[in-house]
Amino acid sequence: MNQKRVYCLYRVSTVGQVEKDDIPMQRQYCWEFIERNLEWVLTNELYEKGISGFKVSAKERDAIQEMQRDAAQGKFEILLVYMFDRLGRKDDETPFVVEWFVQNGIEVWSAVEGQQRFDNHVDKLLNYIRYWQASGESVKTSVRTKTRLEQLTQEGCFTGGSVPYGYKLEKRGRINKKNREVCDVVIDEDAAQIIRLIFHKYVCDGYGSQRLCRYLSEIGIRKPDGKNIPTTSINRIIKNPMYMGVIHNGEARSEPIQELQIIDPKTFQRAQELMKGRATKHRDVPLNMSGHSLMVGNVYCGHCKHPLTLTTNGHKYVNRFGEVTREMRFRYTCTYNSRHPGECGGQSGYGMTKLDGIMDRIIRYQLGKVKAASADKIIAEGHEKAIELARARCNIASKQIDEKQRELADYEAETIKVIRGQSKLSIDLLNDLVAKAKEEIVSLTAALTDVQEELEKCLAGAEAQKQEYAQLETWADIYARCTFEARKMIVSQFVKSVYVYKDYSLEVEFNVAFEDFQNLVAECGGLRQTELDIYVTPVTKENRPA
Repeated sequence: MNQKRVYCLYRVSTVGQVEKDDIPMQRQYCWEFIERNLEWVLTNELYEKGISGFKVSAKERDAIQEMQRDAAQGKFEILLVYMFDRLGRKDDETPFVVEWFVQNGIEVWSAVEGQQRFDNHVDKLLNYIRYWQASGESVKTSVRTKTRLEQLTQEGCFTGGSVPYGYKLEKRGRINKKNREVCDVVIDEDAAQIIRLIFHKYVCDGYGSQRLCRYLSEIGIRKPDGKNIPTTSINRIIKNPMYMGVIHNGEARSEPIQELQIIDPKTFQRAQELMKGRATKHRDVPLNMSGHSLMVGNVYCGHCKHPLTLTTNGHKYVNRFGEVTREMRFRYTCTYNSRHPGECGGQSGYGMTKLDGIMDRIIRYQLGKVKAASADKIIAEGHEKAIELARARCNIASKQIDEKQRELADYEAETIKVIRGQSKLSIDLLNDLVAKAKEEIVSLTAALTDVQEELEKCLAGAEAQKQEYAQLETWADIYARCTFEARKMIVSQFVKSVYVYKDYSLEVEFNVAFEDFQNLVAECGGLRQTELDIYVTPVTKENRPA
């Protein structure tokens, strides 16, 4: 009749601490503690397997909520845990949970630490300090764990989590601190081919995530459950640096690992630029990749400066056998001219085939000039004078600083003679000379810094231009033999805008510094002018139609 009913709570923070779906150490210790108290009888045991007492609030823990309901109904008198931190580790919550149980007539016991009482203010303070300390230990453990995981990631080790598509886990002999063999990430060649296809279509052919989703479905590439690969998964693939061979975990990243590289860094970076451009509506990708036109979004009427839109119309033909065929015609139309007759001054429209053909010839010719020239030699010669001048100025400034420093050293050596009375210089004159030398050294050092920055800019400019024309050479190699979608991508990156005037006179503005390159070619004795040069020369103020 005098026995007290006991509820036991067992908790571990991770599932890995569970042994055969049990928490035996805590349960056994609590049972032994109950056996030593003859007036106690165990009536219920509650388990929390893989529940963090630091991250999860008591309001979200089913075991705590169940015990509070039963306590309110008077179903038990004693709450027993192995240690008090099993109830939680939140310093702003757990002390008040313990106090709630005590206020509702429940004795809170720890099999290791004894009973928690609230007879005076000291008990309340000790209760708070206990969970404040437990919270601090959780923070320290979290920091240690995070730091070690970041270190392992930076070392190129896989630290767990989902394996990105294109890779698989494989045991390769690596042993962890528990002397267990762990898995490493390796490339799954079958899936890696699909990753390469996705990046190729995204970067070279301008496919967006929705069109990629449809394309993969059409060629039979789907998820294991037979469903289409969603656009969200495609976007995650495009943004995942793992495909460059970089293992990442939060902010921590490893150095590129060649064995894990599926996509080269240049292609990956280009994909990020395209994705950012799509999000900001930057015109780095044609507006309509699936259309029949070479230019959409960057072609304008030269007279009213309004964009030309692509329109279609059908035409029926009847052959001698009486068969009717329908042909689609495509045309660039100036909508402003159509809506405001007489105000534009240009044509209402231009044939797509003719205009695209002219632009195709221009692009082929300009890329051909880049391919025929030695870009590295031309760029080096074009920047050589500026780089030599900057280096000469750096050398002069360095020599002037050295001279002033030697002069300052001589003045400082003269100071000893002045003190001993062996110098003809007065102390005031010497101080003035020292101060003046120091000021000149500071001034010359600042000038040297400016000249060095100028030299670095010259070198960086030459390198940037070299990379730019290396890209042009790549385009020149693939333009003639690539798909129509890839040509549209090249045109969108190569040509900034095209203004069309009457009789198909064109004014072309390139995204690259093509005029600078042509000037460098001329200065270095490069290509000769031809009739086609005159044909594709952009319209200027002098020869622009009225």
